[in-house]
This record gives sequence, structure tokens and C-alpha cells, in this order.
Amino acid sequence: MGQKVSPKTIRLQITHTWPGKWYARKKKYTELLVRDIKLRNRIQEMLPDSGLSKIEIERSAKKLLVTLHSSKPGIIIGKQGDQIEALKKKLHVEFDEQVDIQIKEIKKPDLDAKIMADSMAGQIERRIAYRRAAKQCVQKAIDAGAIGVKCLVSGRLNGVEIARREYFKQGNIPLHTFRADIDFAKSTARTTYGAIGIKMWIYKGNIYKLDQVM
Repeated sequence: MGQKVSPKTIRLQITHTWPGKWYARKKKYTELLVRDIKLRNRIQEMLPDSGLSKIEIERSAKKLLVTLHSSKPGIIIGKQGDQIEALKKKLHVEFDEQVDIQIKEIKKPDLDAKIMADSMAGQIERRIAYRRAAKQCVQKAIDAGAIGVKCLVSGRLNGVEIARREYFKQGNIPLHTFRADIDFAKSTARTTYGAIGIKMWIYKGNIYKLDQVM
């Protein structure tokens, strides 16, 4: 079970909540879901080097609140807030909705699976050896306080003809324990010899109370 489903999806309302918080009836649901996917993709395209980890979307009758969880909030805000205002205007024009943007800083980026996976992808794209990049990311997360870290790298590693996969693991990761706070993310390194897929699991401990849900 632990290997066949997303560690986040199976723990909804136990250690994680939904990234999209809104309600719609059947006819409207599909349209809003597609708009959410397009909005997230567009924001990630517009903010490629801003350390984005998670994009939360809340919808009300007249407004759209987007919460950006980032390790580099200064890049998103810009000087005197000019970057974030420009982002709001672009999203308003493209999606024809009144968009409010809220930014939350990630205090410990080394414990965030998405940031670590993207960091590793960037290193591989800069021709750093994948083994070195993976071991560095795993060690950084352990040093930051993670109980267990696992990293999977797959594709044409080192440019070889036959694709393969390699695991790098340190510590304990209880995938079958529902109360285990496991952060999971995927990333892709675009290299000259093909795409290298990266999966990252970071175990931070157990959550016993609902008010601790992130």
C-alpha cells in the first residue's frame, strides 16, 4: 500500500489538507479544477527561481485567494512590492478573475521535499553528478532535523543507453503509518540526453492532533 499511492493523498486530514479549498456543483467542478491546474502551472512558469513549494487556492463568490509557500519570498515580492503587483495584474488579465496573493515563508527549506527535489534537479541540469547531488540533499535534510529521507532518481543516468533507477536512503520512513508526517514531491531535470525523474520523501515525525495538520 505504501508504495502504490501518494503519501500525501492517503494522509489527507491526518497530516495534510487539500491545496484547493472551494466547493462547486457537478457542472462547475470540472471547469474550476482545470482552471486551478492552469493557474498553478502558470505561476510556476512565471516564478521559476523563487523556491516555490506549494500553491494553495481558495475561492469565494468574488475573489480568488492564492497562497504561495516559498523559501525566497523576497524574489516574489520584489522591490517595494512591484513584482507581486505585476503578477496580480498578469493573472487577472489571463484568467479574468480578481486575484489576491498571500506569501508564506518556509522557515526550513531543507525539510521541504519539493524544494529539495527542485534543488537536486537544478544540480543535475548543471552537470553535477547525480549521486553527489542526491547524497548532499539527503544529508542536508537529515542535518535540518528529518528522521528519515529517501530519494529516487530514474532515467538515463550519466547519459547511458539503458535507463535505470537508483535509491538513496537514510533513516526511517514508515510509509504504512498514517500519522507519520511524510512530505513527498516530484521534480524533473531536463538534460541534453533526456529527462531525469526525481522523487523525494522526507519524514519529520508523527502527528497526533488535528490542530497540527499543515
